[in-house]
Amino acid sequence: MTQPTIALTGGSGFIGGQIARMLVASGARVRALSRTRSGLDNGILWVKGSLEDKESLAELVAGARVVIHCAGAVRGRNARSFRRTNVDGSRRVAEAARASGTCERILHMSSLAARHPELSWYAQSKYDAEQEVIRAAGPIGVSIFRPTAVYGPGDREMRPLFQWLLKGVQIRLGASDSHLSFVHVFDLVAAVSHWLDSPLSKPAIYEISDGTLGGYSWKGLASIAGDIRRAPVRSLPISTPLLRAIAGVNLAIACLLRGDPMLTTSKVNELTHADWTCSNTAITAATGWNPQIKLRRALQERLF
Repeated sequence: MTQPTIALTGGSGFIGGQIARMLVASGARVRALSRTRSGLDNGILWVKGSLEDKESLAELVAGARVVIHCAGAVRGRNARSFRRTNVDGSRRVAEAARASGTCERILHMSSLAARHPELSWYAQSKYDAEQEVIRAAGPIGVSIFRPTAVYGPGDREMRPLFQWLLKGVQIRLGASDSHLSFVHVFDLVAAVSHWLDSPLSKPAIYEISDGTLGGYSWKGLASIAGDIRRAPVRSLPISTPLLRAIAGVNLAIACLLRGDPMLTTSKVNELTHADWTCSNTAITAATGWNPQIKLRRALQERLF
């Protein structure tokens, strides 16, 4: 029996690349969007194009029964730059999927940041993107994944923080009593696999973390790292006013050079938010997925 075609955006990225490899390993026919590649490579049929190109999106989703949308912007110097990719791009993907006439399900990879759209340009764009996809998809069932901070092989954002932690230095942002949560990219990909294998009756929004009850406190993170390295971990707090000042300079330089920075004055609210904990109850009930990699194990085995 011929495997159904799955269309994927963001297949060249950190999360999307891991999903693409999982799909190929499972025997699925994968068609992925790329700005630079075209043709068959490592079991993936690459369609050259972008989220701005309606023709390449139509080619991407043609005949596909499932669309997994992972592409998005995590850096930007203003709200408009995030909206252009995360909101407008997501809407075009959903519109193309609906116009194809073959798509039955869409998985939209969002972010836990969308739970608090008031915090940052990025958070607002992820929330707005969710609404646009649901609206544009029409009768197609849309499931939305909201993973918390994702880390693992290929990640460039969390890796330096973990490396410093294991060297005995914790760079702390925000209040000392803040609570964080994480999910390993291998677990997130497993959640996608479970979603594909589950005949979901009702589309929904699913928050995703590694399942640690109450998340992680800064003190708890230092304790984990201290146990692993068998030595104390020194905390270096960066006050919110200082972080805002650094972000302001970074943003000014980025605007001058027309670059897209990660740290901006908008991002500070997100980075210093007091509660990023979440529950896997909904996704586990719907698909049977449970995370397997806690942060302690990932740090011990250097799975990042």
